[in-house]
Amino acid sequence: MLFAPHRFSNAPLFLRSPLSAAIIAVLGITSASAQGATPLGTVTITAQQAATKIETPFIETPQSVSTITREQMDNRGVSTVQRATDYTPGVYSNQVGASNRFDYLVLRGFSDGSLSNTFLDGLKVMGDANSHSSMRIDPWFLESIEVVRGPASVLYGRASPGGVVALNSKRPEFEQGGELRFRVGNNNQRSAAFDVTGPIGAEQRVAFRLTGIASAADTQFGPTEEQRYAIAPRLTWDITDDTSLTVEAYLQDEPEGGYHSGVPYEGSVVPRNGSKISNNFFDGEADYDAYERTQRMVGYSLEHRFNDQVTGRQMLRYLNSDVVLNQAYGFGWTSPTSNELNRYYSGSNESLEAVTVDNQLEARLSSGVVDHTLLFGVDYQQRENDVSWPSGAFPSLNAFEPIYGSDPLAFYDPIREQHKIEQTGVYLQDQIAVDNWRFTLGGRYDWVSIDNTNLDTDDTSSLSDTQFSGRAGAVYLFDNGVAPYLSYSTAFTPTSFVDESGNLLSPMEGEQWETGVKYQPNGSANQYSAAIFHITQENVATKEQPSDPYRAVGEIESQGLELEAQTQLTDTLSLQAGYSFTDITYAKSDDGNQGNNAIYSPRHQVQAWAHYEANDGWLNGVDMGVGVRHYADIAADRANTETVPDYTLVDATIGYDLSHVGVPGVETRLNISNVLDKDYVASCNSLDYCYFGAERGVTASVHYRF
Repeated sequence: MLFAPHRFSNAPLFLRSPLSAAIIAVLGITSASAQGATPLGTVTITAQQAATKIETPFIETPQSVSTITREQMDNRGVSTVQRATDYTPGVYSNQVGASNRFDYLVLRGFSDGSLSNTFLDGLKVMGDANSHSSMRIDPWFLESIEVVRGPASVLYGRASPGGVVALNSKRPEFEQGGELRFRVGNNNQRSAAFDVTGPIGAEQRVAFRLTGIASAADTQFGPTEEQRYAIAPRLTWDITDDTSLTVEAYLQDEPEGGYHSGVPYEGSVVPRNGSKISNNFFDGEADYDAYERTQRMVGYSLEHRFNDQVTGRQMLRYLNSDVVLNQAYGFGWTSPTSNELNRYYSGSNESLEAVTVDNQLEARLSSGVVDHTLLFGVDYQQRENDVSWPSGAFPSLNAFEPIYGSDPLAFYDPIREQHKIEQTGVYLQDQIAVDNWRFTLGGRYDWVSIDNTNLDTDDTSSLSDTQFSGRAGAVYLFDNGVAPYLSYSTAFTPTSFVDESGNLLSPMEGEQWETGVKYQPNGSANQYSAAIFHITQENVATKEQPSDPYRAVGEIESQGLELEAQTQLTDTLSLQAGYSFTDITYAKSDDGNQGNNAIYSPRHQVQAWAHYEANDGWLNGVDMGVGVRHYADIAADRANTETVPDYTLVDATIGYDLSHVGVPGVETRLNISNVLDKDYVASCNSLDYCYFGAERGVTASVHYRF
């Protein structure tokens, strides 16, 4: 079995750092908000940072990057990072269908992006891919999301070759402002959220931001619920005219983590004994079903400008989380003709601690006709997770006429382990400008140490390894706004799998070639891109039989085409559209699936979102949007014996700005996802485990901005 893991500014670059608002204030430059702009209003993004750790114009980045703005998230009424990426090409956001427990994101066909490749304000959100401790950030706390497609290890260390997802937090502003949002919807959805910011003191040296949310909902699956309470205080202090410090915290409690299970292909995609399983089916037991997650993050960002050419930064974060899981779940039919599902029990009690720190030194140098932007960095990350995993068995359950109330047949002693990883990386990047050419060169060296320890026997599997990652890219900027590019980059991903001797396998290694063209008309914020890529990942864990030990001999190959457009067609009509062709296969494998398509990856994916905002006439104040998403050719199992039926989803929104009727600052909005209430299977892990897609969702919200 092959393992496939789950508007450009002309200001100097140092003014567009992660702490841009604070640095602008530090340098004594009048900010947009100080000139009367609405402090919490829409910001149009035409530069990106995640791909280079320094904000770089979209058209000068030799890699595919998509930006999801705060305005787009608000218009579509998203409540998870998954849903925020629904209209981003190269990203499959329906890996586990209607489940909202984790932010599963499949990038260029690689299905481990949610667990190892999410970053918050430049630092990894430290989860544990070998456990149930995967951290999440509510999108209410975000200003934007950047999706970098393709390897990014040269700047971030261990990461999937599919790409990284960079979450950018709302930051303190030096102008008073705020927002309240109240939302209700079907499945008993309800939430209240606030976001306030402004200066502290007459000298305007300190600014704060306080953001919070309380939300809850039932789910479409039986008695399961979702609850979340989160708050994020942030404080920016301009210590001197050249030094700024932001301290921050993110505290989140989720007493109810919703549903996370699947059903067999036969019975969900095709009938079994003449019947189909309801997409509201719950395979567990209410008395034995729970997922509770508490996460706490504190940290700071420090930036100092030594002179007009050199800037230093340090970012540090500490994370602590606790997770409790109890779940009775179905897996496979009890016999070839039965309507009864086998049921098992899975539990977990986990405590995770992690520290990440990134030190950067940026230098802007000029030597004649050549300009350099150098970035030198040293980063460190450490994660330790103590886990206890009990297991057991439950009586079977009829999938078509379920009767609940069973007690477990057996509970077994838990497996108790400690997972520990340390990584230190040194990296150097040079962005070179020569006439119309832009070159990006980067290299990184990592030291990685992994220890998995059985806490009952003290047996330990360890790995100490070093790894070099590199990237080279070139872009040519034509005067008409067309920019063809070519790039090469590498990635490495350590795993927790062991061989027959109990030794951890060597990290998976990936490399990518990408070529494409970007287009941004002069003086316009419109962006168009086309990319062709080829990725290989080696040292993938594979084995011939389920009982056999793993060997690092597998290979995954992904190649494809991505098209994206974000354009303002008229003063009132905008369009976001994308197409992805992804051909990802198990190029080498010991399990007989060599050459087969990988699961969790649509071969064809099309998205389009059109948004209209009336600015005169009787519709003045109204905005509306409609989106269509189509997914085709998804393998249902690694043997490719079946496929998931193609499906198309429609989303819509309509909003009204009440300032046009004398109520300034108030906006109402109605959002509908899956407008046609399509009953569909989103994807499958195997023919025993397929995931129902989300049913129609309707929410109504009121926003008050002040």
